[in-house]
Amino acid sequence: MGETITFIIFAAVAIAGAATMLMARNPVYSAVGLLSTMFAIAILYILLDAHLVAVVQVIIYAGAVMTLFLFVIMLIGVDRPGAYGERPLSQRIMTGVVAVGFFAALALAGRQAWVTGSSAFGAPDLNGTIETVADELFGTWTIVFLATVILLTIAALGTIALAYFDQDAEEEGAS
Repeated sequence: MGETITFIIFAAVAIAGAATMLMARNPVYSAVGLLSTMFAIAILYILLDAHLVAVVQVIIYAGAVMTLFLFVIMLIGVDRPGAYGERPLSQRIMTGVVAVGFFAALALAGRQAWVTGSSAFGAPDLNGTIETVADELFGTWTIVFLATVILLTIAALGTIALAYFDQDAEEEGAS
């Protein structure tokens, strides 16, 4: 029962976030709608016992990609304070009602006994758990994993060096 309630709540959050992303006039509000959709989808992944995918969803998409989106939005200057006027009282009241309802639903769902995913049908399926992936990644594929880490680190350092030296060349050319 708790899993069904959680699914309904976060499916509604994902749909509301997607609708906000599509209909918001302010790009920052649109990005926040996308962010809420990404978090809700991560919760749905947890309900499916795909913990690694949920963590990747939060770290890469909700973290890195949304940071990039918001950085670009801030750079183009559409986030000026006061550009859209004062928020109406009805919007503040509705925000409070939705927040209280959300936290009340989470509290009610948290009180239930949780039986999630494949473990409800017998022996747990360990194919997609973080422990299984970590055992493979840091056991069988350690050398490949470390080579990829080194390659990405070198690429990041090279990008920073190119940007730094390109900037010095422009300053010397201007003087």
